[in-house]
Amino acid sequence: MIEYIKGDIAEITPATVVLDCNGMGYGINISLNTYSAIQNQSNTKLYIYEAIREDAYVLYGFSTKQERELFLLLISVSGIGGNTARMILSALSPSELCGVISSGNDKLLKTVKGIGLKTAQRIIVDLKDKIATSGVETVNSEMFANPGNTEIHDEAVAALTMLGFAQAASQKVVAAILKEEPAAPVEKVIKLALKRL
Repeated sequence: MIEYIKGDIAEITPATVVLDCNGMGYGINISLNTYSAIQNQSNTKLYIYEAIREDAYVLYGFSTKQERELFLLLISVSGIGGNTARMILSALSPSELCGVISSGNDKLLKTVKGIGLKTAQRIIVDLKDKIATSGVETVNSEMFANPGNTEIHDEAVAALTMLGFAQAASQKVVAAILKEEPAAPVEKVIKLALKRL
């Protein structure tokens, strides 16, 4: 079993990285969170999950053990495969994801591409207790628990997405703004977000 791979970054995209380790190149699938963490580095260490199937041998890499732990929790949920779990971890940071799950915000989880309401609810039901013991610090859980804020968050993200901004980036910026100004109306949130995106 591969625990981690440490090597030079030979190639990198927001979804994959090739790590050159002693002349051998490992193609590794990564989330946007990991991409953000390693994109400016020349060499890095990624914690690995190996998905071994009859027709494929796929490596998933994570910049932190916590992100890998969350990935493992996500793929333990019925109907969630490696790529869907990676999509979730690209849309939300580990701490944001924990906040969403612990506050039971299926609406926000449903905004992730490929996640329907039933799947979002299943993730929350299956992982709520496990998240509490995962050791990943949750952020914005108060924000996610506040229905008024959630509505403003969703409206602002929807508006920004319609304007052509990436959903994951919009979600992060809007969440940050609402953390700073929980009472901000949706128009103000959108205006502030436009300055940051």
